[in-house]
Amino acid sequence: MTRWLRLGYVAARRVVVAVVGGTVVLIGVAMLVLPGPALIVIPVGLAILSVEFAWARRWLRRLRDVAAEATARVTGNGDDAGPARATEGPARGTDAPARGTDAPTGREPPAGPGSGGC
Repeated sequence: MTRWLRLGYVAARRVVVAVVGGTVVLIGVAMLVLPGPALIVIPVGLAILSVEFAWARRWLRRLRDVAAEATARVTGNGDDAGPARATEGPARGTDAPARGTDAPTGREPPAGPGSGGC
């Protein structure tokens, strides 16, 4: 008797995951043309489906790889470390003044007429 209950539980869980995950993915696909965060909802639906289905895990992994490649392309990095940060001050080991400063004194130039300063 417990074997039948176990099989019933596994089948019911699989059906519930399929219905909920499939519904979330379909809502995300509809959001591609309707207002809403489709690019967030679709991976969430795939994550729900990946609990029970190997094909959804593969799609989610592929989607993650494509997103990492796109991020690297946009940020200009070859790695997934995130965007490179520009420093405000001079490079270490140089005597150059910081950007936006007056070269001889190292101070910011005074605000002139029409510069928006007070």
